[in-house]
Order: sequence, then C-alpha cells, then structure tokens
Amino acid sequence: MIVLLLAAGCAREEQPRGAPPPSARPARPGASRPAVTPAQYVSQASSIDLFLIGASELAMRKSSRPRTREFAINEITAHKGTSAQLSLEARRLNLLPSATLSARHQAMLNELERSADFDALYRRDELIVHQEAEALHSRYASSGSSPTLRPVAQLVAPIIQRHQRMLKYL
Repeated sequence: MIVLLLAAGCAREEQPRGAPPPSARPARPGASRPAVTPAQYVSQASSIDLFLIGASELAMRKSSRPRTREFAINEITAHKGTSAQLSLEARRLNLLPSATLSARHQAMLNELERSADFDALYRRDELIVHQEAEALHSRYASSGSSPTLRPVAQLVAPIIQRHQRMLKYL
C-alpha cells in the first residue's frame, strides 16, 4: 500500500514553486471549448443540411444565373447524400436527425425567400453556413465522442471544403 502511494506521488507532474495547480491555471484561448455531444452533432448537422438543400431548391426557382443554378444542383445532390449518411449512422445510436431547421437557419431561409437580391444573399448565406458546417464537421471528425459518427464527419468535411472553393466562382 505504501509503495503504491509513493509511486503515485512520484508520478505527479512537478510544479514550479509558487505556480498555481493545473486546475487553477487559465485555459489557453480556444483550447477548452465544450465538447459537442453526439445528439448535438446530429441536430446541428441535420439543420445545416436542411438549410443548404432548402436554399438551393430556392436557387433553382429564383436564380437566373447558370452558375448559381449549377451550384445549387450540386448542393442538393451532395447534401441529400450527407443527410442520408448522417441519418443512417445516427439511427444506429437511436438518434433521429431533426426534420426541422434551427430557428436561425429558418430565419435565414425566410429572408432568402423574400430577398430582392436573391443571388447575392444566397451566396453570402451559403458561405456562412458552409463555414459553420466546416467547423462542426472538422471538429467532430477530430475529437467527437462517437466512433459511429466520427466517420460521417470525416466524410462530410472534404465535401464542405470543396463547396467553399466552388462558392468563390458564384
């Protein structure tokens, strides 16, 4: 018993004199963001997919620009695929992807539908939501707690990055 206590004491990280204990030290900026739970990941990712699909369906109806319409077709196809993959893996964990948009995404879609300058707002919203998606999927791919959902995030992250590059040409 004494040997175990001594071994445990030796294993402690040595602290410089006067240094606060590790738990009292301030965290590095950005280093300690709260983890996204599997349920939060599924909810956020499904809202993003629903927004990107809905906005692109609007683009098919409202945009007269061929590049925008071509991008919208690509978006719809890609995000229906990512949404299906997310749904399949989430159901294995008894999680159901949301069938509705988050309040923020719904407000963005409503504004887009009413916009007089549809193409400019569509491009701006696509950039914003793709940045949100990249952050979510990249973070979950590297540090998500679910081994079932991490491969989904790893699959989606490069798709999002490709779409961000395509948006530069709209």
